[in-house]
Parts: sequence; structure tokens; C-alpha cells
Amino acid sequence: MARIVIRIPTPLRPLVEGRSGVEVEAGSAREALARLLESNERLRAQLVGDDGELRSYVNVYVGKDNLRDLVEDPELEDGAELSIVPSIAGGGDVGLTADELKRYSRHLLIPEVGLEGQERLKQARVLLIGAGGLGSPLALYLTAAGVGTIGVVDHDEVDLTNLQRQILYDTASVGTSKLRSAAARLRAMNPEVQIRTFETRLESSNALEILDGWDVVADGSDNFPTRYLVNDAAVLLGVPTVYGAIFRFEGQVSVFGAAEGPCYRCLFREPPPPELAPSCAEAGVFGVLPGIVGTIQATEAIKLILGQGRPLVGRLLLIDALRMTFRELSIRRDPDCPVCGESPTITELIDYEEFCGVRPEPDAAASSVPEIDVLELRRWLEQGRAFQLIDVREPYEWQICNLEPQGARLTPMDRLPSLLGELDSGRPLVIYCRTGVRSAHVVDALRAAGFEAVNLKGGIVAWAEAFDPEMPVY
Repeated sequence: MARIVIRIPTPLRPLVEGRSGVEVEAGSAREALARLLESNERLRAQLVGDDGELRSYVNVYVGKDNLRDLVEDPELEDGAELSIVPSIAGGGDVGLTADELKRYSRHLLIPEVGLEGQERLKQARVLLIGAGGLGSPLALYLTAAGVGTIGVVDHDEVDLTNLQRQILYDTASVGTSKLRSAAARLRAMNPEVQIRTFETRLESSNALEILDGWDVVADGSDNFPTRYLVNDAAVLLGVPTVYGAIFRFEGQVSVFGAAEGPCYRCLFREPPPPELAPSCAEAGVFGVLPGIVGTIQATEAIKLILGQGRPLVGRLLLIDALRMTFRELSIRRDPDCPVCGESPTITELIDYEEFCGVRPEPDAAASSVPEIDVLELRRWLEQGRAFQLIDVREPYEWQICNLEPQGARLTPMDRLPSLLGELDSGRPLVIYCRTGVRSAHVVDALRAAGFEAVNLKGGIVAWAEAFDPEMPVY
């Protein structure tokens, strides 16, 4: 028996855990192919028909010879290679049109890409999770590069606050579906690329169906439940994930779930508590940073498709845009990882909102603590009721808008524990932040310390919407 390497084309790699080659032991070409397929029913269904013969759109090459053209089953020596080559329109390579040859001419001049690499890009399928700050440069550069099919998952509308960093959109897009705006922009940029849109929230109930069949998943999500969901679904399907994350001036990039590489859970077994993981809406983000991180993600996705270079597998790239430094850390695959380890305990998708300690409704964080709405707060003010109004945002947020005319006092969340002695324990406290999420956690802590505290539901944004439409909000 000889050791045979079967080369797997990009479209079929998700069925073999993302690998570009699979080793089998066999004595002949047809026996090697049979060994590969007998252990992988999904791959068999793609390659072989009900009659047991290779499907018409698939060829298997032994060196330079098509197995279909060989009368006898050739014997193979140790180290021999077979190549699976999908066919279209009756056979042959994908090929590039005259317009595509001109469009991608600068790629064709690069030896690491060339004609073969550009054809791989044309065959490739990349799914983007999110069409926001990271998804924008990802979508633009993958479309420009000629990735044949690009899928985008998102369910939001374009908001004016998006335009500081989400370069897929313009002012005229505000209030419209992100996916409709993005698809129109991408198709105008490169009509040769197929754009598929999934205007839905990615959830455990639909993730496996949506992620199945893609060569690479690029994760541009902005919350931990989606991030863990994408990781687990991609690992279960054998699809590599290009990970990116941003916070203010800092970014992270890596490649998870590639052959023999770690997954996201190998690095972060569990998510941080919600109060330590503010969103961009709460913490802010440097507008240029998503462009840097998303462009690196696009680079990694293209390298995976081409099989060139050294992808960020087993490496975490840390970016500090304020100091303009790049650092690299090593990540090892965890043999005890619950998803990709030697004895995985997570073999199906779970409830990721519960796992991450996040409730599905955006204002539900306040539901577990006493709260009042802005109408009640105004009644308290009109009645001259004795209470303390505390703003727990940061000083730069206070400068944008505040309730100082209503008697508010700024006490940032991280400084509050050291200032408890300055609060009047005899008067109730009304705590607010931007939308009521951070302030809910503060109310919990204050009540545990013996204070009578309530949360302002919806925060200062709700006050502006109800009573002060001229107030600048962010």
C-alpha cells in the first residue's frame, strides 16, 4: 500500500475540514479515491452519482492524465498525487473573460496569483458576517479582487453614526437597508461578482444552513454571542474563519478553524461579563481602525483562497493605531477545547445569548433593576422631589450632551466606587448613561451597597427623543 495525497479544490475544502490535501493509503488511483469517499458521505454526494460513477462536472487527474481517459486503474507509488478538478459547462477550467483579464491584469502579473490564482478567486465563495465597519473594507476589497461569490449577513439599516467608519455607505443611504445599499455598491464596482445577501439575524437556528458551502467565513461581528456562534458553526462545518475585532484604537486579527489550527475558543474559552465588553456605540471606535483591520482580514481571506503565503493561523495580530504598533502572539490549539479539541463536548449549536450572559432585547439589561422612564423623571423634576441625578458616562460624553440643567452630576462609572462616601444616602439616586445599559450595572452595585437607586430607562437618548430633539446625541 502506498501513501497517496489527494489534492482538494477550494470549493470542496469545507467538506474536509478546510484541508487542501488528504492523505490515504491505497495501491491504485481508483482505490485511493474510494478510500477518500468511503469516510466522507458529504464529499461522496458531491463527487459521485447514484450510479457510483464520477459526476460529469468533476474530473480526477493522475499527474497530467484524466482518470476518465485511462482504461486501466493505474498503480501508484508512495507520495503520488491525485487532483480533484471541478468542471463547468461540460468540463475544463473556469477561465476568465477578456474583460476579466483586463480588470485583474495587475493580479495576473504577480507570480503568487497569476492566471491560476485569479481563476481560484473566481471560483471562491466568501461569507461576510456583518456589513459594518469591518464588513465594509472586506466587501470592497474582496469584490475588487474578483472573489466569485460573496455572501453578506446583516439585518440593520444605515444610521448616520455609521458613516464615520462604514465606507460602503453614503449620506443618501441613511435609513435604508444596509444589505440593499451594500449590494448595489458592490455590483456597481464589479458586475462579474455574485453578491448574495442574508437579511436576517444570525442565530443558532439558521447559522449552520447559512455558513454551509462557503470556502472562507470573515467575521466582522460586533458582539460576543455572534462571535462564538460563528466560531462554533464554522468549526462544525470545517470552514476557516478570518477573525477581526476593534475597540477604540485597538484591533485584533487571526485565522481560526483552519486545518490543524486553533479556533476562537482555544484563545478565549469564555466571554467576558457584559459590563466589561461595551459595544462601539458605548465605547466609541477610531473611524480609520476598521479599515486597517478589515483590509488585513481581506488579505488573509485571499491568501487562504490562493494557498499562498503564511496566513495568521496560530497567530494573533494586535494593532494599536494610536501608537501605530503591530504585535504578534502565538496561539496553540487546545486539546481540551470544547469545540475543536480531541474530545469535543459542543457538537451542536447552543444558546449563545445565555452563554455570553446577554439578554436579546437591547434594553433588557435594565429589566433586572428598578427603573423609571423619562416621563417619570420629568414629573419628579416638576414636583421638586429630592433626589440625586447621576451621570455615569465618561467626561467626553458629558461634553456632547448632558442633563446638567436638570441637576445632573457627572460621576464616571469607574470612579464611582471611590466616591460613594460623597453621595447622600438619605436621598434616592437616579442613574443614567447613554442608553441605560451601563447605568443598570451601576444601580445593581449601588443597591448592593445599601443605596436607594433606580435606573433611567433608555438613558439620555430617551430623554432627547422625548423632550429635547435639538440635543446632540451619539
